[in-house]
Amino acid sequence: MMFKHSLLLSLVILIAGCAGVRGEQSGSVGSTTGVIGVDPAHLTAEYWTRRAPAANAVVLDSAAIAEQNQRLKQTDKSVRDIEALPTSLTATDVRQWIEAMSARPQRTLYDEQGREVTAARVDDWLAALGLDAIPATQPTRYGMVVRRADLRTFPTRARVFSATDDTDIDRFQENALFPGTPVVIAHASRGGKWLFVVSALYSAWIEKDAVAEGNREAVFAYPRKAPYLVVTGAKVHTVFTPERPEVSSVQLEMGARVPLLADWPIETPVNGQHPYTAHVIELPYRAADGSLQFSPALLPKTQDVQDRYLPLTRANILRQSFKFLGERYGWGHSYNARDCSGFVSEVYRSFGVQLPRNTRDQGVSPAFNRIELTAADDHDQREALLRQAQVGDLIYIPGHVMMVIGQDQGGPYVIHDTTGISFRRGEGDIERARLNGVSVTPLLPLLLSEGQPMIDRIYSIQRIRY
Repeated sequence: MMFKHSLLLSLVILIAGCAGVRGEQSGSVGSTTGVIGVDPAHLTAEYWTRRAPAANAVVLDSAAIAEQNQRLKQTDKSVRDIEALPTSLTATDVRQWIEAMSARPQRTLYDEQGREVTAARVDDWLAALGLDAIPATQPTRYGMVVRRADLRTFPTRARVFSATDDTDIDRFQENALFPGTPVVIAHASRGGKWLFVVSALYSAWIEKDAVAEGNREAVFAYPRKAPYLVVTGAKVHTVFTPERPEVSSVQLEMGARVPLLADWPIETPVNGQHPYTAHVIELPYRAADGSLQFSPALLPKTQDVQDRYLPLTRANILRQSFKFLGERYGWGHSYNARDCSGFVSEVYRSFGVQLPRNTRDQGVSPAFNRIELTAADDHDQREALLRQAQVGDLIYIPGHVMMVIGQDQGGPYVIHDTTGISFRRGEGDIERARLNGVSVTPLLPLLLSEGQPMIDRIYSIQRIRY
């Protein structure tokens, strides 16, 4: 692995979930796409698979992936082993977790009507934290997420924005957790409708009805059950059933691992339906008393799933990433979608590879094969390095991550989840393309807002390979 001290980290211009990127260099705009350097052929995984060297060779085998995941848990401070937390929590620990997330905003915020958020309203959100109700010590409580649910800065659904003309990026939206995710329940908000939870990758507020409380053994046994299925589509859904609404039409995201009830008797209905056209899986649900329970559910055999994690090959990286092409950008996993770091995380999760949640942590994680760039690396050196980038390499500028999909027209192309890009049309003015989704673009022509080539802000390349 290669490590340098990064001077570019001080250049952070965007935060956590990649609010968009701007860039420049000369180049032609695709006549039918309106995006520089992109023609319709570039928008298919097959185009890039044909160009990829050793496309079907295994990049990391399952043993190497397991070793890397263990290294991530041991060396990356952004990843928490919640299974190793003590059996009781102190008020100091809980308060520090909450205050690290739910600090009083230091900048002006606006509500959905474009009105400035008042200090009194912020005071209400701070009061809702209920910090004075944290006991001196408490037994550690465990839970499991039972539906896709937002993680919030404060225990509120109120959306707030940095500007009146940009209501896409809700500054209280942190992340989302998916069904089957174990959590530690650290605290309840005043009024009890929200829980502050600690997961392996993130700690924030979640609506109480999205979490079922269970004993430690049941919570941590569920993700390890076998046999299992892995979701390899962008999203899949269980069948609708009025007989068990808790597991009806449940959405599961790429990379989700769910237990398979392989010995379910074929003649026995599942929630009122014959199971022969579906996989019988086991899902968690929240009982009326809030406790964790499990139920069989049907996942149609037409859904995009496999009975194991996919082999980590360049061809599979391309196929998996292109399954998200065109999905709307969702800051902090809003809009039932995902942001740039969530996008690359879920692609790699379909191979069993674990990544930190945010770009700031992914880009500096010591768990991967990292190339660090500093101010000492000039533009020509950066171009030469990027022309050697391979499929699956992750490229970081402050606040944003892009995945390399191959080389074409003299430089690397990337797929990334972004609000937009900037580039120079010919020798003329800088043009902004508002992409707002998972997009394919060349890398070298992209510019930052001040006209600086984007590649001059790259501070890290993470390689998930030998």
